[in-house]
Amino acid sequence: MVYILSKTGQPLMPTENHAKVRVLLKQQKAKVITNCPFTIQLLCNSTDYTQPVSLGLDAGSKHIGVSATTETKVLYEADVTLRNDIVDLLSTRREARRTRRSRKARYRKPRFNNRTRKDGWLAPSVQQKVDTHLTVVRKVLKILPISSITVETASFDIQKIKNPDIKDTNYQQGEQLGFWNVREYVLFRDGHKCQCCHGRSKDPVLNVHHIESRKTGGNAPNNLITLCETCHKGYHKGTVTLPKTIYRGMQFKDAAFMGIMRWVFYNRLKELYAAKDIPVAFTYGYITKNTRIEHGLSKEHFVDARCISGHPDAIPLKEVFYQKKVRCHNRQIHKYKILKGGIRKRNQAAYEVKGFRLYDTVLWKGQKCFIFGRRLTGRMDLRLIDGTHINASVGYKNLKLLRKRSNYLIEQRKAG
Repeated sequence: MVYILSKTGQPLMPTENHAKVRVLLKQQKAKVITNCPFTIQLLCNSTDYTQPVSLGLDAGSKHIGVSATTETKVLYEADVTLRNDIVDLLSTRREARRTRRSRKARYRKPRFNNRTRKDGWLAPSVQQKVDTHLTVVRKVLKILPISSITVETASFDIQKIKNPDIKDTNYQQGEQLGFWNVREYVLFRDGHKCQCCHGRSKDPVLNVHHIESRKTGGNAPNNLITLCETCHKGYHKGTVTLPKTIYRGMQFKDAAFMGIMRWVFYNRLKELYAAKDIPVAFTYGYITKNTRIEHGLSKEHFVDARCISGHPDAIPLKEVFYQKKVRCHNRQIHKYKILKGGIRKRNQAAYEVKGFRLYDTVLWKGQKCFIFGRRLTGRMDLRLIDGTHINASVGYKNLKLLRKRSNYLIEQRKAG
């Protein structure tokens, strides 16, 4: 599918007539805007006729399904992978700043509650995903004349997931009712006994241990376990191993995210496109599932988006765009590990190595791949968009640059 822009930059209906596109390019009546998805802009006057195009969005915390359809045909489909490293990066930054303050500003008074938040503030991990959803919609509207947008929203009852029998006042009277803090509840839950040695060490001192690192796992009760002082120190020294029966409980990050972002995303879409007379509607997951099953379609994010758009029987494309949101900048100056003599190794790499940048799209032995790592010697680490290793050390002379890096990696695959 070739996407077309008018002389003024307005999106027109796409075409699969590649011969006509080649003639326009050869006669210099059009120019290439992007290679993936392949988009051209006309340099001559044309009609502005378009058909109604519906955009369906399967919103999610890890993936976004996108499908733009007419009544009879699919014009664009994509599966976008979101970033899920924001919490880890923010925690790492916080640790680095704390250690830096201890080295360089030991006498500064601690300040932690002197910031004000604007109305509508969202946590950075949630805000980033909402912004990515909006960016995906904006990119589609640049190449297609979208006439309506439909978003699938979902609500999750986390209390019901934890306890299917919960009802009435039990929603207000949770498992920690009557306890001063989480630590007291965890000790009571475990019977004030070490869950590793079960009291065999005779150590009276008890600690509350994080099964998963607090940096990413948090202080939820299902991430905490009671250990005696002996087992706790032995575990961190590597001499004690926790039983396999001790594991991190169920997480509800994705469900909590969808509960926060569903109305925020929907309302912001309405605000952005109300002036362009593009109606924004919403649907629910059970309707999408029922439509998909009735029409015998496979379970894919972009297939769900096709059902959401209202045209599940539209003729699908032969290829689907897989996209991945990647980190734009890394401002960390030094490595965390301090070398012998107190030397802190620099973390920043060169902007370009032999003319190549991180996440550039290159061609190696007839295969399209991405640069995930570089060495100053000119050796490149090549991978696919999902991280599959192609070759960890390829010389730069064997590579052909296809596309400069972007904050969205794009790979075109055959559907199905």
